[in-house]
Amino acid sequence: MHRKRHIVSDELTVTELLLSNRFVEVREGYGAGELIVLAFFPAKGFLGTGATFEADLNLVVQVVMGLALIAGSCLAKHKRYAAHGICQTTVLLLNLGMIGLVMWPSFQQQVKPALPQRLHKWYFATATIHAVLGATAEILGLYIVAVAGTRVLPQFLCFKNWKRWMRTELMLWSIVLLTGLVTYYAWYIAPFR
Repeated sequence: MHRKRHIVSDELTVTELLLSNRFVEVREGYGAGELIVLAFFPAKGFLGTGATFEADLNLVVQVVMGLALIAGSCLAKHKRYAAHGICQTTVLLLNLGMIGLVMWPSFQQQVKPALPQRLHKWYFATATIHAVLGATAEILGLYIVAVAGTRVLPQFLCFKNWKRWMRTELMLWSIVLLTGLVTYYAWYIAPFR
């Protein structure tokens, strides 16, 4: 579960490593985003659990984003639609970055190789459920932004009932946040009790 963190050799700086072909050779199986995170953040987390720094950072960022989504829904209730759109879209795009840098690489390395044989184990089941629901919420959010903020989609793909779609997304995002907390517990707290 814990990964070796030293990836930069004495003869290469982080920048040289990122620009060289040796980047892939240093950590086979890691994505570029995860290697960047590994290069710049310490191995130990800051919340006092068994988590890595990036897992702790992701947890805090996700909770803050959840609160921002609630604040964004309050903006919509007060008919401040432009601010609502900026708030929700910012959270959606920040989450996309967190997925790419932290969650997807962790899932690829720690969960995907064990599927489907170990799906019955809590460690893998929680992460898989969180990943499926999270991907659904992110895709739905991107669809809502495409409909609400652009004219890219043809008219027959656009929805009319804004409240229903956005409330569904907020509810789904809340469930995803809860499954993320359960995943964090299963990965970084329960194993050390």
